[in-house]
Amino acid sequence: MTHPFLDLTPLTAAHFAAIEGRVARLLATEQDVVIMQGEALLPLEGCIRGAAGPGTVALNVITGPYGQTFGDWLRDCGAQVHDLAVPYHSAVTAEQVARALAEHPEIDFVSLVHAEAATGNTNPVAGIGEVVRAHGALFMLDAVASVGAEPLLPDAWGVDLCVIGAQKAMGGPAGVSAVSVSDRAWERIAANPHAPRHSYLSLLDWKQRWIDGGRKALLHAPAQLEMLALEACVERIEAEGLEPLMARHAAAAAATRAGAVALGAELTPYVHEARDAAPVATTLRAPAGVDAAELVARALAADPTLPLIAGGGALSKEMIRVNHYGVDATRGAVLSSLAALGSALAATGRTVDPEAARAAVLETWPS
Repeated sequence: MTHPFLDLTPLTAAHFAAIEGRVARLLATEQDVVIMQGEALLPLEGCIRGAAGPGTVALNVITGPYGQTFGDWLRDCGAQVHDLAVPYHSAVTAEQVARALAEHPEIDFVSLVHAEAATGNTNPVAGIGEVVRAHGALFMLDAVASVGAEPLLPDAWGVDLCVIGAQKAMGGPAGVSAVSVSDRAWERIAANPHAPRHSYLSLLDWKQRWIDGGRKALLHAPAQLEMLALEACVERIEAEGLEPLMARHAAAAAATRAGAVALGAELTPYVHEARDAAPVATTLRAPAGVDAAELVARALAADPTLPLIAGGGALSKEMIRVNHYGVDATRGAVLSSLAALGSALAATGRTVDPEAARAAVLETWPS
């Protein structure tokens, strides 16, 4: 008995390379693109361990939990790290980055998250990239959440290492990811004696054995299901169009923000300024005296498929997250999420106005 998920023909090197080419076109990049067989933490850690080591002086921008993780990895590599942390309800600015670089001219590596789905903010990468390029540092960007939801132009912005994942705005699988690598990044990694070699974390292995070999022989057996799912989600993006896809995410964010404010009950956007809000997820601050995790659990009790989650770690008592990305970047998902939150808030004795929330969504995101 055959099974469509199990009895697959082998994925050829040519097919693998063709998928890489489609990802490169999605990123509008002329840089090398490497697809790695694992969740995006794989290339993110691979980039840091490949490009950093003893003697590296890094500026690590923290606007959410992933920035903290990058700092830990950099220190573990032996790098000297200067953290630039901003409140999670805001975004970092190019001016703040420029000041940090001026204060520490020895900085030669900068790490940044584009959109932080966990905290609901997004950072102005184009301006930051210009500052980093003028300084001459290597620039690594985590664009896992932003790709497909907002403009992402690694070449134009001077990004040397740009990591993406397919599981958020792209609406694809979580088990495969990709990174674009500039020539100067390859030079930096090749010159680093501490860069992983003959390792699953190694970007150099892909460069030397895959890219330099003409993409004719894969390093290991590819994850067929994930690769085919990645190809399918890129095809879906190509069919819809990148601009309409980004517009849909922007509309979902604006409508969620407007609807939450109209709902009342002192439910407020966690990210203060709309310009700093990520298009993939809207974070909300729970009303005083309301436990966000308990509120989300009550909302999900009626419909566990809603894209609602409480904040992680210390934020679990105060932050609610509406994940309107990928297949959930729809008016229906936004309306259903706000209706469920309204019902959950009403159950705590708060006064809510679900009709006002619905009207705000429909006005912000008309058909």
